[in-house]
Amino acid sequence: MVDVATIVSDFEAESAELDEVVAGLTAQEWALETPAVGWTITHQIAHLAWTDEVAVLAATDPERFTSYAEESMKDVATYADETAREAAKAPPDEVLARWRASRKRLADALVAVPAGQKLPWFGPPMSAASMATARIMETWAHGQDVVDALGIEREPTGRIRHVAHLAVRTRDFAYMINGLTPPTEPFRVELTGPGGELWTWGPEEATQRVTGAALDFALLATQRRHRDDCDVRAEGVEAQRWLEIAQAFAGPPGNGRQPGQFT
Repeated sequence: MVDVATIVSDFEAESAELDEVVAGLTAQEWALETPAVGWTITHQIAHLAWTDEVAVLAATDPERFTSYAEESMKDVATYADETAREAAKAPPDEVLARWRASRKRLADALVAVPAGQKLPWFGPPMSAASMATARIMETWAHGQDVVDALGIEREPTGRIRHVAHLAVRTRDFAYMINGLTPPTEPFRVELTGPGGELWTWGPEEATQRVTGAALDFALLATQRRHRDDCDVRAEGVEAQRWLEIAQAFAGPPGNGRQPGQFT
């Protein structure tokens, strides 16, 4: 059985690690452009605050969230940008306070969700555990944008397993969002974690296989690195295709990053 509280604890830890990075930034640093075109560090944290807030809504008032989502999905391609820009108009200290409050409310809300209850979202409905996993993924991915803007490296942790797991679980979604028919056969995914541990998904006998470093797979699936710069390998036509379109996030495919952009 999935332990929601444990995943939520990892979400809190991932958020706290990013908080340590941004808490001491100057106003000039908050205004630095990140690799996401048009987004500063302020935009990144403002977006996390907003997304955590709407996740709270999904967990505590599903009907209200559904109405909100229906309105925002009318122009989904630009809605995330617009909400981030609006929220980023506030001073950095207010943006940071808003994010701290929203993620705390979300952590409390998720552990209170009754077992078996599905939460509505911009993609398919999900369990509280899956929502917590998705929030880890997005916090980690936007945190990567922040550290890239600052020119610093962060030490990978075992929490990237959540990011990899979500990417594996959303394989079919990546196909469908790109107008492709998902393959019916299962894939084997074997990734090496930060401590040298092996993480696996799918049957050992699968002919479609993906192997490599878990960190690089997470960077690829969140479109924070180009495939050419990732230590991730595919065997099989469909496995090759998946690595070209993999995305662990809801919404339309992103623009990704350019080859060699961070080398």
